[in-house]
Amino acid sequence: MCIKSPADLEKLKIIGSIVRKALDVTAAAVRPGITTAELDRIGDRVLVENGAEASPPKVYNFPGALCISVNDEAIHGIPGERVIRAGDLVKLDLVAEKDGYFADAAVTVCVGEVSATAAALARCAESAFRQAAKVARAGNRINEIGRAVEKETRRCGFQVMRAFCGHGVGSAIHEAPQVLNYHDPGFQAKLTEGLVITIEPIIAAGKGKGVLQRDRWTIRTADGSLAAHYEHTLVITKGEPVLVTAD
Repeated sequence: MCIKSPADLEKLKIIGSIVRKALDVTAAAVRPGITTAELDRIGDRVLVENGAEASPPKVYNFPGALCISVNDEAIHGIPGERVIRAGDLVKLDLVAEKDGYFADAAVTVCVGEVSATAAALARCAESAFRQAAKVARAGNRINEIGRAVEKETRRCGFQVMRAFCGHGVGSAIHEAPQVLNYHDPGFQAKLTEGLVITIEPIIAAGKGKGVLQRDRWTIRTADGSLAAHYEHTLVITKGEPVLVTAD
């Protein structure tokens, strides 16, 4: 969507703050011994208490409020009876709606003491987002976001999972444009003031290829390497973007 009024921005900030709260509460609950289903219930309860609704179950019939992916699961992991263990790398991805406005965010949580690779990968996903946000300005080409994500990811020694990307959001769970995590010189579209998008580096410690699992939702890395995911919903301006899902 494109922000057309102060009311649009206020409504988007409201759902953005709810998504942030749900993610923060859920992330704080991640510990050895808890199941991904329990984490899902925690996040969903925060949404309900604040008058919001998880979007994937309603729009896509996804079997959970959050996508919860562990270790080599990159995205779209289904909450269930899997028990979280020390050393795990847990991705929490949440998109929710209130009053017709949608916001989307994700975070990677390190459970206790993790491997050096896991810790570096989680840091890299966030730093790739931060570098991309610096070029997310009205008038810049959308593909500059992808250039920044991939440059930072490679600098850290990791690979972008090119099959997955950010997207427009705001009035629906997924909208145009696609926001690639790599530079596509053929994609010349520009960012416009008021445009609402997600930037979401999805990166891997291995070759960056993904494989869809038998559940038809979960994407694992093809080589079994660790994956990380970091995401915010933001509004494009002439200056710094407005991160509606940030603290």
